[in-house]
Amino acid sequence: MEIQIIKKPITKAELARMAREQFGDFVKAVVDIEQNIMAIGGGLHADEEVALTENEHSKREHTWGINIYPEKSGDDFIEFDSMINLKPGFGNRSRGVENPDIRKKIISIVGSIVVQ
Repeated sequence: MEIQIIKKPITKAELARMAREQFGDFVKAVVDIEQNIMAIGGGLHADEEVALTENEHSKREHTWGINIYPEKSGDDFIEFDSMINLKPGFGNRSRGVENPDIRKKIISIVGSIVVQ
């Protein structure tokens, strides 16, 4: 599947279709918390991060990898787990997103981009 950079709303149904084509029940996404955009459709979060960096001039400290489960809701909708989140130089020492403010920003951006 080709990586898409999402700047305008996308429906949960569209994400579910993409998930079925790739991983079954989820899509990998990278969110740029500075530009309020995300990339989806890559086989690896790293591929999506590169697409954002090359095409949108995103900076590493602003890109965070997540998995989105379009058929789920609440806390199960977004999973904060990606190798690209290992950023000790930026204060994140795990595959998760340790800073609660960054987590809230990611949730807000995804909430504004992914609609019913």
